[in-house]
Amino acid sequence: MKLHVRDVRFFVLPMRTRFPFRYGIATMTEVPHLFVRAEVDVDGVVGFGISSEGLPPKWFTKNPDSSFENDDVPEMYRVIRHAADRAIGAGRCNSYFDWWRAVSTGQSQWSAENGIAPLLGNLGTSLLERAVLDAICRTTRRTIDAQLRENTLEIQLGEVRSVLTGLEPRDALAEQPLRRVAIRHTVGIGDPLTDGDIADEDRVDDGLPQSLMASIRAYGLQYFKVKLSGDERIDQERLCALFEVFQAEVPDGAKFTLDGNENFSDIAAFRDQWDAHRGNAQIRNLIEQSLLFVEQPLHRDRALDESVRTELEHWPDAPPIIIDESDAELTSLPRALELGYSGTSHKNCKGIVKGLANAALLKQRRAAGQTAILSGEDLGNVGPVTLLHDFAMIASLGIEHVERNAHHYFRGLSMYPAAVQELVLQQHGDLYSRHDDGYPMLRILDGKVDLTSVVTAPFGFASRLDVEQFDEVTLRDESEF
Repeated sequence: MKLHVRDVRFFVLPMRTRFPFRYGIATMTEVPHLFVRAEVDVDGVVGFGISSEGLPPKWFTKNPDSSFENDDVPEMYRVIRHAADRAIGAGRCNSYFDWWRAVSTGQSQWSAENGIAPLLGNLGTSLLERAVLDAICRTTRRTIDAQLRENTLEIQLGEVRSVLTGLEPRDALAEQPLRRVAIRHTVGIGDPLTDGDIADEDRVDDGLPQSLMASIRAYGLQYFKVKLSGDERIDQERLCALFEVFQAEVPDGAKFTLDGNENFSDIAAFRDQWDAHRGNAQIRNLIEQSLLFVEQPLHRDRALDESVRTELEHWPDAPPIIIDESDAELTSLPRALELGYSGTSHKNCKGIVKGLANAALLKQRRAAGQTAILSGEDLGNVGPVTLLHDFAMIASLGIEHVERNAHHYFRGLSMYPAAVQELVLQQHGDLYSRHDDGYPMLRILDGKVDLTSVVTAPFGFASRLDVEQFDEVTLRDESEF
């Protein structure tokens, strides 16, 4: 497959949350949602592909001293613009993999030379990666699952990681893409657990559930992701309250993960709090009956330090712990597994090829009888582009439950023009339903979503979204920031 990225354009749609979403050191109330539109020549046929991403505060770079508007957003735009220049500058390539390697290598080198955090640098690569894959799928009229399973993209996993030599992308995938996936509901640090916890001035009257209890009743939820604050007293009180909600509202038994939100300085500090929590009978029962794994307790700057190996070796009954924000480079997961972590998360914003390599490595590890977790996590993924791209990969990788939070913190797809809303409802009526107010909302039944229309579409979304109706930006002129 000959490939040439001819042009890249950018468009922005501002979005506001229904209520504040607090995670780690940040609270999100509004976010720029960036669309990337790539013009791509695939074997002499010119097509267009779209990708998108919300640019949330303080996730790609956890710097408490920077201003989101004046520092973080301009830096994100700069990184994405550079990746676009690399994508075009790669010229005509003999395969998608050759193109990806040129962009990924160039972007990583530039990021290192300019002091750009690897997680942020890779965001630029992943946005172009997704836009080009979208164009390939639409031009060839083949789904992303078919492209990966047949390796028309000519991805060489052994060149990504030598330990994967001899493996094909299909070896990282499920036997068939999943048609139904369970939703793992995010319980943010400040989220109300019951309707009685909502102050009158904070109550949202928009016909969607606001509290955890109301969400369980509305969607039939059974899987949850609970964010920790790092404050022992606050977290212990909250975990006890969660135990009561789960006992009352999820009779078949809740399953949950804990997100450490990078709040701990080292494994010893996390272990101290863990032991304190387990000293409470309610929390101990909750953990023993329902905990799946713990996500990223240590700050990304220290999570892959050599000291982690010794601390985990001396903690034989530690819970399974995975990395998330620390999974920033191709070397990150192998390093984490060496240190004693149990796996990582898949997010499209961390890369499709990288995600395949991670999945293959973990599958290899499971075949050897070792613990190997590949979770699906969220970054406020809003449809119809970001969310459906991510669902398409989750389905192919066979991840049976995935954290989703955008349907909870945003008011469905009400931020889009009416024509876009109608298109989504027409083409993805299994995944979305019409709210009483007319806009599409995620259809969650018995805690699951139906992905049939997603896995049979080119790259998740059945139609190519017309992004030219949004505000175009060049990402070059600082006055646009």
